[in-house]
Amino acid sequence: MGFDLNETGKCAKEAAFILQSLSTEKKNEALMAVADALEKEHAAIMKENEKDIERAKNNGTSNAMIDRLALNEKRIKDMASGVRDVAKLDDPVGEELSETVRPNGLCIKKVRVPMGVIGIIYESRPNVTSDAFSLCFKTGNAVILRGGSDAIASNTIIVETIRKALASVNITSDAIQLVTDTSRDVASAMMKLDTYIDLLIPRGGAGLIRSVVQNATVPVIETGTGNCHIFVDESADIDMAVNIIFNAKTQRMGVCNACESLLIHENIAADVIPKICESLKAKDIEIRAGERAFVLAPGSAADMKNATEDDYATEFLGPVISLAIVSSVDEAIAHVNKYTTHHSEAIITSDPENAEKFLNGVDSACVYVNASTRFTDGFEFGFGAEIGISTQKLHARGPMGLSELTSYKYKVYGNGQTRSI
Repeated sequence: MGFDLNETGKCAKEAAFILQSLSTEKKNEALMAVADALEKEHAAIMKENEKDIERAKNNGTSNAMIDRLALNEKRIKDMASGVRDVAKLDDPVGEELSETVRPNGLCIKKVRVPMGVIGIIYESRPNVTSDAFSLCFKTGNAVILRGGSDAIASNTIIVETIRKALASVNITSDAIQLVTDTSRDVASAMMKLDTYIDLLIPRGGAGLIRSVVQNATVPVIETGTGNCHIFVDESADIDMAVNIIFNAKTQRMGVCNACESLLIHENIAADVIPKICESLKAKDIEIRAGERAFVLAPGSAADMKNATEDDYATEFLGPVISLAIVSSVDEAIAHVNKYTTHHSEAIITSDPENAEKFLNGVDSACVYVNASTRFTDGFEFGFGAEIGISTQKLHARGPMGLSELTSYKYKVYGNGQTRSI
């Protein structure tokens, strides 16, 4: 018998109606049970994970991708710790956002509530399975997970472990559902399952996110892709700029908040470009620069390659960065807004007026002054956890914590009021 996506959606929707009324104490009890179960079943989880790793090796998967896929006892303990951390966070469900009393005596309260059923389509990392469940569950949402075929054995055992733990504390195991058919047809059908799914979140590469955004009829939050810029203004502290760029580019290169594009003010280019080249050379970063960079810093020519138009629009996720020269903060803003993926951008400057102009003019979720773009992260922002980083504007923008997995309703209290007109 084949996988039935509609039945999965129906079960998730029924579970969501149950979850929306759970107390914070009951949700936390369940999360602690899940964390304990993950640790207890670590050997079984690693055994199934080994099947995925073996398949990946046979398919010629790169070592970097295999590392993203691999689980060991420490990583499973980290998964369990992540679930416990979510249990410790404040529960946003039921929070009263506002209260208004109308002239006719009606009391109108705006209250935070769960979304309902959240679908998540993601790639590779099996730790996303437990992370996504814990965040959705804490906010009273049922979740339907569709991971990649490369992690199907790992995801299956993790979901089975979570479902058993939920049942052990008398909570419906249908709070978490796994799409076990990893075909494209079923993924496409999930994107159109608006009868049951209230919100769809893609987590993965640009291709996956683009496919979901273009094909889904379910409301989507676009996450992740980051062509992040750093602009070095003419008043910048050069040593600060070099240090921030080095951190933003090299601390972790394969993440969405790593710097991919540099903009340098023409009045400081001759001084700062050689130092940037020297710094990035230590990590074998290839710099792809426009013609003006070679003219203004000819001594750095050996350390730079010619940039194409596509380079300015590329999220490299590796040891490559683009560089362009601009003549003003306004030109920098125009360049960023032309090529940005609306994730994270930064200005390095000592000029408060230019800082504010950049902050106000750049159309991205997170805009920094004199700091690394690597801070765009739910944990770094003090949210405790995140489901992803939204690069759009509707409902949620930037790191998405628990509150962003909720909606709201209006509770209206009357004492016999009727409307006359």
